[in-house]
Amino acid sequence: MSEEVWPALPWKEWEPTATTLHMWTQIVGKTRLTLFPLQAHWWNVTLYVSPCGLTTAAMPVEGGNLEIEFDFLAHDLHFRLSDGRTKRMKLNPRSVADFYREYLETLRKIGVQVKINLMPCELKEPIRFDEDTVHASYDPEFVQRFWRILMRTSTLFQRFSSEFLGKVSPAHFFWGSFDLAVTRFSGRRAPERPGADAIQREAYSHEVISAGFWPGNGGFGEAAFYAYAAPSPEGLDRAKIGPASAYFDKTLGEFILKYDDLRRETSPDDALMEFLQSTYAAAADAAKWDRKALERLAA
Repeated sequence: MSEEVWPALPWKEWEPTATTLHMWTQIVGKTRLTLFPLQAHWWNVTLYVSPCGLTTAAMPVEGGNLEIEFDFLAHDLHFRLSDGRTKRMKLNPRSVADFYREYLETLRKIGVQVKINLMPCELKEPIRFDEDTVHASYDPEFVQRFWRILMRTSTLFQRFSSEFLGKVSPAHFFWGSFDLAVTRFSGRRAPERPGADAIQREAYSHEVISAGFWPGNGGFGEAAFYAYAAPSPEGLDRAKIGPASAYFDKTLGEFILKYDDLRRETSPDDALMEFLQSTYAAAADAAKWDRKALERLAA
């Protein structure tokens, strides 16, 4: 059961698929960004883990609502309108440019017109979606493994969130950074981040402690869970956390629990919960959060 819930996800083997899927999720995510009203901290842009993949949830369009869902069981992209109309695209090896062309055509067929920024976000060397013939991989086995990890992680993030009485985000998927995250807030405004752009100013307008999972992208080179505080309090790198394999990465300024280390634990679920709880406690204490007011068990 552990192998099924927490399957192997070697970055070097699935990187071509992950990079292509990252671009596809950005195309769909930018659609949600366009259609959905702005919410605090950019919560309006995210995707959500669904019983078969990743979904935009309902988005307002003329005359009703639209949902777009990556189905990683059937390997389809589903388009569902609230008037009952549906369309689907096959998810198979194809270039980002080809995916984008069919995506626009499918939206047109159901009467939806959306104009998105064609340049991918949060990449060192982005290629316009309509010109990207470089990324064209899709391995259904690795995609399903990734989704199973997201499902279990989302469930545990939600369990972790239930202990918190203060403001807390959903467990949501950021398509820009290609990671699943959950964030707690102290309720206090944060100081202005030096050199922050409009996106960062909105995302980090208040004190946060965040945890998440990324599958190896961004240069880290392997799947891992992370946790950090922003702003980062003094002495956080010296905090004691669990499980034993977790550590503070001074280069990243974040706590790290590598996914392969989690899989080696007797109970990966318990190990992840220990990581989430201990890193939050370390950061909240160091930042002097009012834990008695913010936590269910401490109230």
